[in-house]
Amino acid sequence: MSKVSIILPIYNVSEYLHECLDSVVRQTLKDIEIICVNDGSTDDSLDIINEYAAKDDRIVVITGPNGGYGKAMNKGLDAATGEYVGIVEPDDYVALTMFEDLYNIAKEKDLDIVKADFYRFGRNEKGDMSMTYVPLDSKKERYGELLHPNQDPSLIKFVMNTWSGIYKRAMLEKYHIRHNETPGASFQDNGFFFQTTVRAERAMIINKPYYRNRRDNPNSSVKNREKVYCVNVEYDFIKDYLMKDKEIWETFKDMYSWKKYQNCIFTINRIGDEFKREYVHRMSKEFKRAYSQGEFSQETFSPLEWSRLTIIMDNPDDYYTLYVLNSGNGDAKKLQKELSSAKRELNDIKGSTTYKVGRAIMKVPCAIKRRVKRNK
Repeated sequence: MSKVSIILPIYNVSEYLHECLDSVVRQTLKDIEIICVNDGSTDDSLDIINEYAAKDDRIVVITGPNGGYGKAMNKGLDAATGEYVGIVEPDDYVALTMFEDLYNIAKEKDLDIVKADFYRFGRNEKGDMSMTYVPLDSKKERYGELLHPNQDPSLIKFVMNTWSGIYKRAMLEKYHIRHNETPGASFQDNGFFFQTTVRAERAMIINKPYYRNRRDNPNSSVKNREKVYCVNVEYDFIKDYLMKDKEIWETFKDMYSWKKYQNCIFTINRIGDEFKREYVHRMSKEFKRAYSQGEFSQETFSPLEWSRLTIIMDNPDDYYTLYVLNSGNGDAKKLQKELSSAKRELNDIKGSTTYKVGRAIMKVPCAIKRRVKRNK
């Protein structure tokens, strides 16, 4: 049994595959298994995989007709024999010490999951690279701490990804954690993220970036109607999984709704303009129904998120006009509108009898406090 099985789900990525495979085969952790799942590529990706496999007996090649990201990942998970499992997307690459460092931490702490920060990168036409550091914990408060994800829904707010860490394979097999086998490659990692999070008893995040996540792949926008609602289908899959255990659902339902909201907003920004109004209406119906059934509360969202979600639920056409139709040139207008609304609310409060009485009551003690401070 190898220490780490590294799964690469591969479909028509020959342009990036050499860089990815080089970073994996050259890992300082030598006791690894590299599972390359060719998902019906029509370019020369399979030739490249076979070329590397001929030189490195740690590489396992699985090939078959195109079945989508979820099915390819599940083939890799079924074939894995390692103590831990890692995932590398074939248009990305990783630091050479990634799997050695993460494995050593996982073994020392007996972790189900260990994840690390990462870089997003892109290259321009000249080949110059730009990189952006992405911390998993935006507040930078939980690094190096022993975490208990199955008891702590707040950890769902960490940056979502499935590839910047490793997972204990015994946990994956115990709960038969697998990807949703929907067509294509759209959001199936969300389901894997939720399953591993709600099942992991011991986890840790590390504030060191090992993974390099590409952001210059041109095949990113969604122009196909069949893919517009992929995120909604995936979140139906996640909800079905969570609801199989009443305790898990009650613990995580608020964070489930919050994460779904984030991904729906992301989807609105990606899909073709011809689908945006229709999508906002679909989102309105789904969240209105979920709210009426007590699946989330206002406290789950920031004030700005809740303000926008309320508009989506109550007036989807208004949301479309304010935040989608004018998104190209309306950011300043939207911000000004929200600031004006906040100012009106503040002025209403200041004009209320309660506020005026409170100020009168506090006037004397405040004056005494200022006088004492001056005399010190």
